[in-house]
Amino acid sequence: MSAPLELELATEQATGEFGRRLGALLRAGDLVVLSGDVGAGKTTMTRGLAEGLGVRGPVTSPTFVIARVHPSLVGGPPLVHVDAYRVGSLAEVDDLDLDADADEAVTVVEWGAGLVEDLAGQRLEVHLERPHGAAPAGESGEVPVEPRTARVLAHGERWAGVDLAGALGDPTGTS
Repeated sequence: MSAPLELELATEQATGEFGRRLGALLRAGDLVVLSGDVGAGKTTMTRGLAEGLGVRGPVTSPTFVIARVHPSLVGGPPLVHVDAYRVGSLAEVDDLDLDADADEAVTVVEWGAGLVEDLAGQRLEVHLERPHGAAPAGESGEVPVEPRTARVLAHGERWAGVDLAGALGDPTGTS
């Protein structure tokens, strides 16, 4: 396990660009486990990731169908996009049979923390956070969702020689 990489994602577009850069690094057999509160940007990041992989869209949250497969448009691996929000146990994860496609596809699991880590010892865990709390004085509602923070933790030899900081750093493109 490597040291976590932490990035600030100033806008929704930066969250998508972060995903695109990550998608360009991924290959068949990779597992990405996404976590974060509702509205933290998991699906936005996955849309960017799909763009980086060059798969067919549109990419939307598979909350009600649980999993969608997006075939490659460029001869690369397909994207298996899973939303485990409605999955309540390891037995239900096993019923999804995600490991059947694991070697040939890139698998991204939203809400997967604590449920899918056993699918692959070699994985990336991405935790997205957004601001919470009261709006600034004189304004109603909740604080804006930006800036978001992404924490990336790599597990396994697959990621040992990959410069995640260099490849994923500054998704705004300003440096």
